[in-house]
Amino acid sequence: MMPLEPWSGRAILLVDLDAFFASVEQLDHPAWRGKPVIVGGDAHRHGVVSTCSYEARAFGVRSAMPASTAARLCPDAIWTPGHFDRYREVSRQVMAILHDETPLVQQVSIDEAFVDVTPNSLNTEHPVAIALRIQKRVAQLGVTCSIGVGTTKAVAKIASDQDKPRGITVVYPGTEGAFMAPLPVRDLSGIGPAAEAALKSRGIRTLGELAGASQSVLTRIFGIRAEEMRARAKGVDQSEVELEDAVKSISHETTFAEDLVSEDEILAALYSLSSNVGRRLRMKGLKGRTLAVRMRYDDRSVRSIQRPLPAPSDDELSWRALFPAMVDELWAPGMKVRLLGVAVTGFDELQQPSETLFDALDSTPEALAATESQKNQRLLAATDALKQRFGEGAVRFGSDIKLDGRGTGSSSKNPADYK
Repeated sequence: MMPLEPWSGRAILLVDLDAFFASVEQLDHPAWRGKPVIVGGDAHRHGVVSTCSYEARAFGVRSAMPASTAARLCPDAIWTPGHFDRYREVSRQVMAILHDETPLVQQVSIDEAFVDVTPNSLNTEHPVAIALRIQKRVAQLGVTCSIGVGTTKAVAKIASDQDKPRGITVVYPGTEGAFMAPLPVRDLSGIGPAAEAALKSRGIRTLGELAGASQSVLTRIFGIRAEEMRARAKGVDQSEVELEDAVKSISHETTFAEDLVSEDEILAALYSLSSNVGRRLRMKGLKGRTLAVRMRYDDRSVRSIQRPLPAPSDDELSWRALFPAMVDELWAPGMKVRLLGVAVTGFDELQQPSETLFDALDSTPEALAATESQKNQRLLAATDALKQRFGEGAVRFGSDIKLDGRGTGSSSKNPADYK
């Protein structure tokens, strides 16, 4: 290995497993190696591609592509529905490798994690040497990874996408601005189609132009996150690698066989997803302070939004009033939605309030809201019990029925970070 340039200051890695699901399938099916493999969907039915091997990508197949399109582009592909228990097993093995290097690991999805390997007085090993060792050990499991090395999470994330598969892209301290400046704004996490369109309408197409934009323009587009987005575009944000808590969020998301194109469809889907999240909160005895919505569009870009709840809650019926305004910030007519997710974070242990005679007689708005919440709790407890005994289909709300047949079967719980 050639001598490495000196490194000073923070060092963050983003480890991204290459075409992960397809790579595991090729690992478990040696005859599939070197051949186009598509995971998810069905060549003869509706559905979307979850991921595909690089051999399939050579034909133009991409994640979230309709299965019918993928079948037309790559008629000889090998299709598999996916084996998620196996993917989780290999993911755990990879995360164990990362934890061997440092306890400062933030897993953001089944196939991605940030790792803080900042040199210190006890460990002076070069970050690139650590990245090379991680890449070698992951390869010994039978899958591969690409790694971005930088001084911030935003830089490491973008760097990890520059040389795939099996690449390592290093952005040395002091070169972040030059690395980020020519890249398109859509490369920065947190910039979805609406923000990208707003930036382009003002002549802002690259991260360098975003970094130099006026405060008023960035505030109009990003609100209170304006300076955060400027810092990330410049490659100087200081967000930390967050250690994993026992339970950080309860979430559920699903991919749709046909894009959602109306507000009514999107809201119906959010109501249905939130009922799953609320039930799981109650099963775990948790109440959350923050509601989040995640939306992926037909161009594969993703945006998320969070809203504080008036009080810690496990009552999805009370969240419904928040969804329309959240959708307005993430979606506009003409946009096509491929995936939706709902998450609740910021937990309090479930505590049952005691009721007194004075509570029963109280007619203040707060008391009336509490009474409505108690009614909701009784309704939800009854539906939970029926579902527990007779299955998820035992009780269905209108939002569930409205979406019959729209999903692909590609749904997951706690799939990713909603920040």
